[in-house]
Amino acid sequence: QVQLVESGGGLVQPGGSLELSCSASGFSFRYFDMSWYRQAPGNERELVALITVPKDITTYSDSVKGRFTISRDNAKNTVYLQMNSLKPDDTAMYYCNARALVNSYWGQGTQVTVSS
Repeated sequence: QVQLVESGGGLVQPGGSLELSCSASGFSFRYFDMSWYRQAPGNERELVALITVPKDITTYSDSVKGRFTISRDNAKNTVYLQMNSLKPDDTAMYYCNARALVNSYWGQGTQVTVSS
């Protein structure tokens, strides 16, 4: 069955870094656009970063541009989100999404908390 499993979240101080990973299985990963979303309590889920196939074109929200980097390894069926210069406003549950045509899959999320 389809699975997306996020990992790498945790507690980090402002200015610190984290790398999130999302391991995929049960579908043809290399043909899917992959993205990271986040949702803070009381807020809507928002798109953070997107990497599209086949040319790995990346897109970022204005709030993370220049600080976050999305990448993928098709050999490992994994997408990553490198997060640098983290701010308290980055605190949220981070979700991995895979999308192709009408198919859209979500992971269970990993919590990122930025606090001193």
